[in-house]
Amino acid sequence: MSRELSMAARREITKKFAREYAKAGKEEKGRLLDELVHATGWTRDHARRAIRAANARKGAARDQQRKPRERKYSYDALVVLQEVWRLSGQPSGKYFAAIMDDTLERLVRFRELGKVEQRVTPEVLDELRSMSAATIDRYLKPHKDAAYPVAVSGTKPSHILRSSIPTRTSMDAPLTVPGFLELDTVAHCGHSLKGEFLRTLTGTDPVAGWTMLRTIRNNAYVHVHGALEWMVKNAPVPVAGLDFDNGSEFMNWGVIAWADKKEIPVTRGRPYKHNDNAHVEQRNGDWVRKHAFRYRYETEAEMTLLNELWDFVMARKNHLLPCVKAIDWTHTAAGRKKRVYDKPRTPYQRLLDAGVLDEKTRARLEREHAKLNPARITRRINQIQQQLIELAAARTQGTRPAA
Repeated sequence: MSRELSMAARREITKKFAREYAKAGKEEKGRLLDELVHATGWTRDHARRAIRAANARKGAARDQQRKPRERKYSYDALVVLQEVWRLSGQPSGKYFAAIMDDTLERLVRFRELGKVEQRVTPEVLDELRSMSAATIDRYLKPHKDAAYPVAVSGTKPSHILRSSIPTRTSMDAPLTVPGFLELDTVAHCGHSLKGEFLRTLTGTDPVAGWTMLRTIRNNAYVHVHGALEWMVKNAPVPVAGLDFDNGSEFMNWGVIAWADKKEIPVTRGRPYKHNDNAHVEQRNGDWVRKHAFRYRYETEAEMTLLNELWDFVMARKNHLLPCVKAIDWTHTAAGRKKRVYDKPRTPYQRLLDAGVLDEKTRARLEREHAKLNPARITRRINQIQQQLIELAAARTQGTRPAA
């Protein structure tokens, strides 16, 4: 019965019990509590607290004013939190909490907290390290801006070769070894697909989360082939397979012949089933759209800037910012299925844990990792973004569809 009751119904029942409870003797109070527990599904202790609170309450529960919660963290800690969050790339609380120790160590070591340096004390640093993910999100909420216009899709389904390429769906057994890449392209078309515009090829490893980005002139085979060669050359582990959607930039004889020559198996997702390529779809939004916005890019200069931007984004996201991986299913109290995720780890840490890196690659990645300065990366990303905005803003506004 209790699962069918709303909170409003539970409050109403509690209020009615409270009137009798206030006048009842000890034995009668016990009986009333038993009935309330049976009706609401609460524990006996919670029911007792609720019935006492209902007695003291005047008017409806929803009209009651809660006593303001005292702030647990100092003002200095909140100011430093905002600056550290900005310098580390504005991650969500779940990921920010996981990298707080490493990020603080790097920013202090590189002396990048100049704006808030006077507020940085051992006590403030301890406060930041003790913050939970939910607390971080709550304090940073006023500073987050998630307003992005609706994207335009440049994917055109291709029927050629479709029947000869095996499908890989979201229901298949999860991959367990790094080396497999999900591929997709993002169209930098602004608000119109007319004419020629740049595109960014995204390749992500679902197991480790390691992601590579490369901007190309268009979806012609010569450009897609060049980006694929670059990814195979720069991947930290040998590419063991490629998976893509049904767009014609991948579903063509040139790409399939190239993959056959490299002895790389290829699979495709089902048309219009974005969950089949969920990992790369997420990277398209969080890596590409978040950093390059939704402007229209067309020129060689813009392509050069975008590829420089991706170098810094890849350094920050692959080495310094963690991600989570679905590992199981569970059920909520209401009986609904719910995903279980592992603890946040950076793609770099996941590759080290997997033990798949050869000694030369491992040493190279360790050297690169030790040199990374989160604040310097953020400054350069912001500079490139400003250059891109100045180059593309007017052109993008000119491509807006008529109202």
